[in-house]
Amino acid sequence: MRKNFASKPYLFPMPVAIVAAYDENGKPCAMNAAWAQICDMGEIALFISKGHKTTQNILQTKAFTVSIADVPHMAEADFLGIASGNDMPDKFARSGLHEVKSEFVNAPVITEFPVTMECELTEVAETKVIYAIVGHIVNVSAEERVLDDKGKIDPKKLQALVFDQFQNGYYAVGDQVGQAWHAGMDLMKK
Repeated sequence: MRKNFASKPYLFPMPVAIVAAYDENGKPCAMNAAWAQICDMGEIALFISKGHKTTQNILQTKAFTVSIADVPHMAEADFLGIASGNDMPDKFARSGLHEVKSEFVNAPVITEFPVTMECELTEVAETKVIYAIVGHIVNVSAEERVLDDKGKIDPKKLQALVFDQFQNGYYAVGDQVGQAWHAGMDLMKK
């Protein structure tokens, strides 16, 4: 038997993405944006409100970064989702996080988060139900501590946070249970 929940945004997992941009004075602002998704090989879409301070900064500077939040910085990531840059001008400073300017775009890289996509704004998509910031991923940078022995990002070392819309929880990405494009290969033979 199944239980019906009516219309809910029940997709799991949702990445905990930290979006950061500079304002017109070069001051960093960041937000927790659980509704972010890769939309093409080199593009990312952020489904965020145009009223966010970070959104307004992106529109002004035409650049932003998207970091993958991790378990060690869960409190800071959550704070960036609770506090509004429109109401709290010192939000980034209060978070205790640090930033350096990206080498590739005019946006801050938050040094505590181990993986960051550095993006240029390519378009804003707006319909009756969607407002999306779309960016071209110019570069991805990662701390060496999350790399495997082949120099690739290791999801287990990354300790990425994911958001649970069922109960509003955070979860850590765990063990690998299969290999993409191989796990279903036997079914191809039928």
